[in-house]
Amino acid sequence: MKEVQDLSAGFQEIVNLKPPKTMKSTHSNPQIEWRKKALSYTGSINQYVQKGLTEGWEAAGAQPLCPKMEHLVPDLLSALREAFRTKTTDRLRELWPPVHEPLLEHLREHGQSIPTVCLLEDGSILARIGSPYDGGHVVHISGDSCEKVRGATFFGISPNRHFFAWARPDRVSVTEGWEGVEVASFKWPTGQEDLPAGIEVPQFDQPPVPTRLIPFPDGKRVLLVSSRGIFVLAREGAKRLLPTDDEIIEQHRYIVEENPQKELSFQLPMDHGAISPDGKFIAVGHQMSLHLVFDENLNCISQIGHRSEYAHYAIFSSDSKMLALNSCHFYYGRTIGVQVNQLPGLVTEPYEEDERTPLIENGARVYAGVHRGDEFIIGDAYGYVRAFDMAGNPRWQHFVGSSIGDMDISPDGKTLVVSTYAGFISIIKLDAGERPAYQIGTGNHIEQRRWIFWKNEPTPLIW
Repeated sequence: MKEVQDLSAGFQEIVNLKPPKTMKSTHSNPQIEWRKKALSYTGSINQYVQKGLTEGWEAAGAQPLCPKMEHLVPDLLSALREAFRTKTTDRLRELWPPVHEPLLEHLREHGQSIPTVCLLEDGSILARIGSPYDGGHVVHISGDSCEKVRGATFFGISPNRHFFAWARPDRVSVTEGWEGVEVASFKWPTGQEDLPAGIEVPQFDQPPVPTRLIPFPDGKRVLLVSSRGIFVLAREGAKRLLPTDDEIIEQHRYIVEENPQKELSFQLPMDHGAISPDGKFIAVGHQMSLHLVFDENLNCISQIGHRSEYAHYAIFSSDSKMLALNSCHFYYGRTIGVQVNQLPGLVTEPYEEDERTPLIENGARVYAGVHRGDEFIIGDAYGYVRAFDMAGNPRWQHFVGSSIGDMDISPDGKTLVVSTYAGFISIIKLDAGERPAYQIGTGNHIEQRRWIFWKNEPTPLIW
């Protein structure tokens, strides 16, 4: 199945790239200046956070400001490019410790989303590079090499990690393992599935752009999440989950009364979905919906009110016993937990407290999440990875930077891979010992490596 293209070719073009115009370093050695300022800043931030968590944020005082380091970014970029070219990246983060804030201006122009990432059994990584709405591609990262996977523009993995779904121009295919044989193939939805009587919509002019493709644990169906609708793809055809009949009827009524010349169509901002690892439940939602849960026969069994403004994210625990549901308002959010055995027939109102849906995290707008042991690990809009237990007690936090795009965890729970909207893929060893001095966080985790996929760079970089 796999066809790959080496992305290391053409690296010589990097030497001709001109650094951005900026002031020169005031230090005779930019690397020493960067390192000194980076360590001072991260140390002060960690002290500030520790004091805030233990003594209260009023006692912690004002948050330390990052020193002026933007003028050193051209030197940093030159070091990253040269280290990648010469394959001498081992001491790079010791010499040039990662700091996010000085890169903000560069990221506005060159950063890009990495919406899907997967950690494979052998420790290598699959990732989709580029926003779902931009022309993007899938890469396979192994050791120091990065290769482009041909023939697919988007992918997803089943919750039991046995099957992969691939977006292809004419179909969605399912393979057993990422390089395995194709075991199923489904047509893209037309957009005319399961419409209420008397309502018509035009067919999709092209397949919907996936934001998630999730095979069911048996590999026989795929959950397609997109802003144009959320569907379950099967051999007999696609079944629409969202928008619901009520949402379609309401939108149709609005079009008829307010803009009768306009064709009926649907857009689902903040579209999201998840399948329980045992395959028995599907949680979906979008900005204007409740949290909805369907059973394996695609019957809606739960309508759960969001605790913040908009339904935004859903994740099941690895043992399929708990469902965590996040809603958000701007960069803030709240996450509630629901015992799966209470889902059938569960109906709650938005914003209202309910003992069946306790608050388990308060503050994060969640973009990605995994579960291990007795804790959820989520990535938020501020670039933090946060862990909390099933009762809502915070465990630890780890700063990566930028909004988190996706994350995945190894089956043994020891390696976490995190992607961001800034074009980073961070490889973190969990519970690995004392964290490095340059790392912002409260856990004993070590970021081993950071892959960088920036626009206008002819190859990826390693930091």
